[in-house]
Amino acid sequence: MKISILASDLSDNATGRADLLARLLSSRYEVDVVGPQFGEGLWAPSRDGPVAYRSVRAGRDPGFARHVPELLALVDGEILVASKPRPTSFGLGLLARARRRRPLVLDIDDWEVGFFYRSGAWGRVGRALNLANPNGLPWTWLAEKLICRADAITVASRFLECRFGGTLLPHVRDTEAWDPARYDRADARARQGVGANKVVMFLGTPRGHKGVDDLIDAVGLLGPGVVLALVGVDPARGGAPRWSRIPHVRVTGEIPFDDVPRYLVAADVVAVPQRDTTDTVAQVPAKLFDAMALARPIVSTSVSMIPEILDGCGLVVEPGDVPALAGAIKRLLDNAEEAAALGQRARERCEARYSFRVARATLFPLIERLTARRSA
Repeated sequence: MKISILASDLSDNATGRADLLARLLSSRYEVDVVGPQFGEGLWAPSRDGPVAYRSVRAGRDPGFARHVPELLALVDGEILVASKPRPTSFGLGLLARARRRRPLVLDIDDWEVGFFYRSGAWGRVGRALNLANPNGLPWTWLAEKLICRADAITVASRFLECRFGGTLLPHVRDTEAWDPARYDRADARARQGVGANKVVMFLGTPRGHKGVDDLIDAVGLLGPGVVLALVGVDPARGGAPRWSRIPHVRVTGEIPFDDVPRYLVAADVVAVPQRDTTDTVAQVPAKLFDAMALARPIVSTSVSMIPEILDGCGLVVEPGDVPALAGAIKRLLDNAEEAAALGQRARERCEARYSFRVARATLFPLIERLTARRSA
């Protein structure tokens, strides 16, 4: 049986969740990921990986509509999984289901409308008038209103579960493949040129709501001998040029997803300093599970499900509190035994709750129920 996963934009980091779903499902089913590509190429971390992608080059303007038939022709699975309630994924899924009756699963890992609310009332008005962007506020709001039309829903956080219902399916990692014993820490440190410095690492796409500027300030308070490694930064986006000029910061560009362990094992502490905004209230950062799988000590903030996930296996501070963030990082850098114990407990938690094995035990029965219903 074939499953088609619909992604909203194969050129940006929204591809990450679709890639994860494909890896989970491909052990039992034929799977590919299809969707529009608004940028120049496939999102860099997913290139050359094991997941099959098919895309249609499209523009963010009213001309997107003419690409819809071409996109629908790619959606040929017996089961459809739409990643995110966006018009260019879930909307296409609804159209594909209307053409030929196939079960449609909607996977929600972010509160998409919340991304538009951070700019206040007037900013929201401006975004509401932007009808040209197929994933703009008015169309995303409409897609959210249609969520009840999905045949099944999976969600990545408690907030999303309370808001939309469905089955909880957090981000997970392949804890067998991501066994820290398989990776050479000395080689990872040499590759990043950190010398004898202690390494605090942030991994992923840096954006304002992810607290990268808070982290830069916090590590700056720790004095010499500590560097902040920002890994996975597109050099053409955000603050990358500015961050590269800060003495205690090392910037590494986007890396293939399967190379993440080779970088992450270099970290003495992994920091996930989410800010408390409408962007983050529903988010559970996937980078948490990267660090947990690799037994890295973690410092994060009390946003969304993070305190629940890290209870007893990581340090959590209030979001936006730079001195507290610096203090928690320093505590782990100065206490290697505590840091190692927290890292080991984090890996054990990941194996027990956030592994591929656990996720498949949830996802496969859901797919089987939909298949049986379709056959009946």
